[in-house]
Formats: sequence, structure tokens, C-alpha cells
Amino acid sequence: MPLSQPVNRRHIHTRQIDLRGYEREDGLWDIEAHLTDVKTYPIENRWRGQIDPGTPIHDMWIRLTIDIGFEIKTIEAVMDHTPYSICGDVAINFQRLVGLKIAPGWTKAIRQRVGGVHGCTHLVEMMRPLGTVAFQTLYPALERRRREANDRVAAMADTEPMARTGTNDTAPAALPPRPAPKPPAHLNTCHALAADGEVVRQHYPEWYTGG
Repeated sequence: MPLSQPVNRRHIHTRQIDLRGYEREDGLWDIEAHLTDVKTYPIENRWRGQIDPGTPIHDMWIRLTIDIGFEIKTIEAVMDHTPYSICGDVAINFQRLVGLKIAPGWTKAIRQRVGGVHGCTHLVEMMRPLGTVAFQTLYPALERRRREANDRVAAMADTEPMARTGTNDTAPAALPPRPAPKPPAHLNTCHALAADGEVVRQHYPEWYTGG
């Protein structure tokens, strides 16, 4: 359902943010963001002169290369268009994020390293949705690993009685503790994926907690 019909109005500004995730052939993942700001009218800029309608005021890119553990291996920040000539000077500071993991506390860690005068407001703002896109991109690989791990747990359960019994000539084998199956990482992260909800009942019945 689209939004309701608006009151007559005049278009002033457009910000576009494009976020994409890629699986690389070397086993890593690229998570990229591209931000542009454009006006529908010309503006004067001290450093760039007149910026015509449709010409980006901001045109910025950032790429995170991460591994399956969500650790940043490399990062690249580029500012093609900015309102001030010195904006691009801080792009190098984003190298401080190499080694960070996209995990709880991600946003705080970003601001500690490239917040305020040490970074760019717009690039920093994009880091939070980049974390979400990273999860969406790696989800198939993570889910595959989870299912494989749970299959191994099930296989251990099938062979455990035989191992514990042993043979007539041997003592029962000592077994390591059996790991518990892992639920999907996104369980209980939103209304639709509540453990007692219909979506989980249909797609993850083994983790359903409703009546």
C-alpha cells in the first residue's frame, strides 16, 4: 500500500542511499554504501561555485570487506563531491575501523574511532545500516553453517548409544559433552520473528514457543 495522496507540494531535496552486499570469490564479503544529496535548485558554494540542480552536493562511497565472523578486514572511503574542500581529508581515518567486528556495540565503537571532528557525519551515519546489510548478505552462509552444525549434533546423538555401550572387549567410550543445537540468529529480533509467532511456527517449528 503506498502512502496517502499528499497535499500539493514542491520537491526540494533528494538523498539517496544505496546499500549492497557481495560475496567474493576469495571467501570474503564486500558491503558497500553510496550516498548522494541533490537539490532541485542551484546553490552557490564558496569552494565549488554554483552547484546546479541535480548535481550532487554529497557523493560518497564506503566499502567494508568482512569475513564470516563479521570482522572488518579492509575498508575504503571515497568522497567524490563534498560541500567543503577539506571533507575528504578524514577519509583515511576510517582505516581505524579495520579489525572491528559488526556486533553489539558496533555504533558506539564507530563513533569512538571516527566520530565528531575525526570523521564525516554522513559516512558515520551509513555505518549502522551497513551492519544490517552485512547480516542480510551473510545470512545464507550463516544459516548453512547453523544447519550443518545441528546436523552434526543429530549425527552424534545417533552414534552416542553405540559409543557408550562399547563392545564385549572394550570399556564404554568417553564422549565429550554434546553441543546444543543453535537457534536462528534473527529469532526474536522483531515482531514478525517472535518465537511464539506464526512465522516461527511455520518456518522454525523446532524453536516455536507458542501454545
